[in-house]
Amino acid sequence: MDDIQIYTDGACSGNPGPGGWGAVIKENDETRELFGGEDHTTNNRMEMLATIKAIEAVLKSKKAVHIHTDSTYVKDGITSWVKNWQKNNWKTASNKPVKNQDLWQELVAICDKKDVTWHWIKGHAGHPGNERADLLARNGIMKQMMKAAIEDTAKKNQAIS
Repeated sequence: MDDIQIYTDGACSGNPGPGGWGAVIKENDETRELFGGEDHTTNNRMEMLATIKAIEAVLKSKKAVHIHTDSTYVKDGITSWVKNWQKNNWKTASNKPVKNQDLWQELVAICDKKDVTWHWIKGHAGHPGNERADLLARNGIMKQMMKAAIEDTAKKNQAIS
């Protein structure tokens, strides 16, 4: 029984700005792709959301999961920093509130339900899984930008009528 391989990426047009996340899930001979986005967000939030959504998608499987990410923020955060943040009541070493605490708590909770191994990979280095996740994340941005444009047009049309 092979483990599940997941490649994740997040992207933002402006930081903050419209953002997207993407994930490629490889299990046996099957590949699933997930993507989405948010209107006003940051790159780090999208990196985290990609990981959360991907793990959620495989929670029912009994297989172990390997997350491949180009985000040192996500990998170092979940494997190292989060333990201290929890001990310090979600404060950093400089006694400031942890950024993205909501997503860190969600990621910790979901990782507690799954055997997850973390791997950092260099971004934009030609790794097929990472490149595909990056494309999906950029699709998430485009989806958000199109949605915003449609909503803006609808508001203008409503103002005219």
